[in-house]
Amino acid sequence: MVPAGENSAKARSAGRRIIGIDPGLASTGWGVVDYAEGRVRYVDHGSIETKADRPRAERLFFIAEAIRSILDSLEPDEAAIENLYFGRNVSSAIPVAEARGVISAALAGRGMPIHELRPNEIKKGVAGVSGADKRQVQEMIRIILGLSDIPKPDHAADALGAAVCAARLQQIQGA
Repeated sequence: MVPAGENSAKARSAGRRIIGIDPGLASTGWGVVDYAEGRVRYVDHGSIETKADRPRAERLFFIAEAIRSILDSLEPDEAAIENLYFGRNVSSAIPVAEARGVISAALAGRGMPIHELRPNEIKKGVAGVSGADKRQVQEMIRIILGLSDIPKPDHAADALGAAVCAARLQQIQGA
């Protein structure tokens, strides 16, 4: 949960607020961090769940509206979104691509910069190696953000990883 008064861009110290998003039709994870003076600080995380028995268009609309609500509430300055990974089953990637599309449109509608990151980039940016497994990445997110537990659900932890990676890229690039 966001501490009272810290959700506003005006209330936080100078720096950038980054929303990370792990898109999916059934479950879209999101996580928000602040980046200032070379430090990454946890703000909030969660997931957007849709019901499989609902029409796809309705589910996509729900995701877009939920993302807009989160943007209104937490006021991020920029976004980091995981690129698609097709693997073996391309047909299962289509619903994810559609979710990514409505999310990207909602972000673009706010005029915010969007960092598009490959899964291996996120792994390397968080855990230091592109071959890190999911558990290693989640544990590093917990440590970096000073959390007592690994963020749940997994999609939200992945989204926080994208946000942390984007912040660290800025740190490396001197932004």
